[in-house]
Amino acid sequence: MKTSRRLAALGLSAALMLGLAACGTDNGAEEGTETNGDGATVIKVGATAVPHAQILEFVDQNLAADAGIDLEITVMDDYNIPNAALNDGEIDANYFQHLPFYETQVAELGYDLAHYDGVHIEPIGLFSEKVGSVDEIADGASIGIPNDPSNQGRALFLLQAEGLITMPEDADPTTATVLDVADNPKNLKFVEADAAQLPRSLADVDVAVINGNFALQADLTPSEDAIALEAGEDNPYANIVAVRAADKDKPELLKLDELLHSQEVKDFIAETWADGAVIPVN
Repeated sequence: MKTSRRLAALGLSAALMLGLAACGTDNGAEEGTETNGDGATVIKVGATAVPHAQILEFVDQNLAADAGIDLEITVMDDYNIPNAALNDGEIDANYFQHLPFYETQVAELGYDLAHYDGVHIEPIGLFSEKVGSVDEIADGASIGIPNDPSNQGRALFLLQAEGLITMPEDADPTTATVLDVADNPKNLKFVEADAAQLPRSLADVDVAVINGNFALQADLTPSEDAIALEAGEDNPYANIVAVRAADKDKPELLKLDELLHSQEVKDFIAETWADGAVIPVN
């Protein structure tokens, strides 16, 4: 019988960050391979709670044993933790980020990582407790917006799509910031915050642009609660599984990625988030 899995919730704390820093910078594959009592290879995966950990739990409970793997899932509620933990050997893989965020962190922090193809998309949305439509957003309104570059540009292009601002024609949505805004006719005030904090900031701003996973985690239903929602078609923000570069060809990690792209997982995503809050990548 399969061993029980540990589902640990981790927050951003000084102690954790200090612990990660103390682990050293050995980015190669770990010595040996851990197995459970049934001989399945244990894979330690860091993920945000919704929907990533839920998808991984489905895989672990329904598909992993037959594939000879056992997922040990650690929930991490801050975007800055999973890549650091992966790079430092605390986990074997992570599943929480879209490709532009991954590319930004690798470039800026020098992580020696690799990634597989996208698994799903979470459309980003515009949420408010004070207005019921984009047309009701007043002059001088405060707009909560993610403070990391890849998500900030994405948020700004959603605001442009809704006619609230104008971005330069040559602006890149994966790197643009509030400093790039070409025209702001309503004199919107941008309030930059960590993406994970934005759902809790709704009472303090007029409107907030919130990532799909954090909206779901805050019991918001994007298709019902968002006053504007990013299009899913041709969306470059597919969420991926990342691993250390030295480990990218490990059979157990390739098997995990294969399972995440299976028809069973696509059906699970489509049934669990039938409202389109999470969309499997074809």
